[in-house]
Amino acid sequence: MIAAISLFVVVFLSVLTTRIATIALSHTGLSKESARFQARSALTGSGFTTSESEKVVAHPVRRRIILLLMLIGNAGLVTAVSSLILTFVITESEFSLIASLLIIVVGISGIWWAAQSQVVDRFLSRIIDKALRRYTSIDVRDYAAILHLAGDYQITELRIEPDDWVVNKTLKELKLSHEGIMVLGIQRKKGNYIGTPGGNTEILPKDVLTVYGKAARFEELDSRKKGTQGDRNHQAAVLEHKNVEQSESREDKQSL
Repeated sequence: MIAAISLFVVVFLSVLTTRIATIALSHTGLSKESARFQARSALTGSGFTTSESEKVVAHPVRRRIILLLMLIGNAGLVTAVSSLILTFVITESEFSLIASLLIIVVGISGIWWAAQSQVVDRFLSRIIDKALRRYTSIDVRDYAAILHLAGDYQITELRIEPDDWVVNKTLKELKLSHEGIMVLGIQRKKGNYIGTPGGNTEILPKDVLTVYGKAARFEELDSRKKGTQGDRNHQAAVLEHKNVEQSESREDKQSL
C-alpha cells in the first residue's frame, strides 16, 4: 500500500510540476497550448522536434525551465516505475493488493479531473503567479492581458503562398493597418526573422507573418488572392474597419 501511495504522490507532483512550468513558459510569451505541450514533452522526455522547440531552446529563460523539467522528469519516471513494480510484487495479502489498486485508480482519476478543471486551473494560476514573482527572477507578464487577447482579437501566423494578394508588396503598399491588422514580425524562408518590420519591408513567398488583429480579418486575408478581386476585397475591408472605428468612437463618446 505504501508503494501505491508513493506512486500517487509522484504522479501528483508530476502534474503539479507540469502546471507550474506551463504557467512559467506562458509568462515568457508562449501560448498556453504551446507551453503545456513543451512542458509535458520535457517532463516525459518525449523530445518532439518542432519549430516551437527551437524557440524554446533559443530563449534563455525557457531553456532553464525545460532543463529543470528534464531533470525532474528523469527522477520522477524512475520513482514511478519502481513504485508501480513494488505495488504488485510486494503484497502482504489480497486485501492489500486491492487497496493499492483502489488508491491508484481513485488517486489518478482525481488528479486527471483536477488537471482538466478550469476552477482548479484559475486557483493554481493565481498561487503560482505570486510564487514566481516572489521567488524567481522570471519576468512574469500576462501577455494575453497586455495585448487584450480576448473576444475577436488574436495573435496568429499567416503562411504566405506565391499567389497570395500580399506577395511582392511592401507593408507600405499593403496598408494592412487600415484593415485593422498589425504585422508584428516576419519569418523568412531562409531562417531570418524580422521583428517590427518597417513600411519598406517586402512580403515574399513562403514568408510567415506574425499578425495581430481580429480573427475574421485573418481568415479573409489568408484566402485573398492576387488580382483586381483581391484589391476590391482590400478596399472593402478598409471601409468595414473604418465604419467599425467610427461606431466604437461614437459609443465611447456616449459613455463619457
